[in-house]
Amino acid sequence: MTSPYSAARWHAPLATTGLWALAAGAAVFWVLRLASPTDVVAAAASMPRPSVAADTDAVARLLGVLPASSSAPVAPEAASRFALSGVVADPSKQGAALIAIDGKPPRPFRVGSKVGDNYVLQSVGLRSATLGAQADGPAAFTLQLPVRAPISLSAPAPLSAVTSPTPVGLPPATMPAVMAPPPLPQQQPGAAPQPAQAQ
Repeated sequence: MTSPYSAARWHAPLATTGLWALAAGAAVFWVLRLASPTDVVAAAASMPRPSVAADTDAVARLLGVLPASSSAPVAPEAASRFALSGVVADPSKQGAALIAIDGKPPRPFRVGSKVGDNYVLQSVGLRSATLGAQADGPAAFTLQLPVRAPISLSAPAPLSAVTSPTPVGLPPATMPAVMAPPPLPQQQPGAAPQPAQAQ
């Protein structure tokens, strides 16, 4: 049987041991702190720190604010506005090109005609069209026809590989293979029947 006196008897020694452990820890901390070299701390405190200038544009971009110069919509690069869909070239350099502008359906343009607002179709090649600001001026950019994967022609699939689809819910129509018996030799009237030959 445990008495209330025995349970209370352990509280005081545990509390005393805890206080002595805290005192010992504080003493070790201050001894180590005072024993450390002081010149390293003093040298670090006396070094001048470099001044850091904040990049206001970078901070504004991080916070989601657009600078005044970037608030206007940026015009797409000129070559990305045009897509070449087809070319008709002839030896006399008077061909035509099918060009789509800003994602609209392609329209035909002859060499020397105006394409869009600021460009002229200068020349066409077998798979390209060159545009520039003037018909006789320097070329601004060249459009190329997109490369398509070649069409592969293969032999038709063998007939055994072709299967007919089965309607849903019906079992496939299977027919067991039936062999016809070999023809029997004809017997003449009055002749004795011949025994069957084993094969």
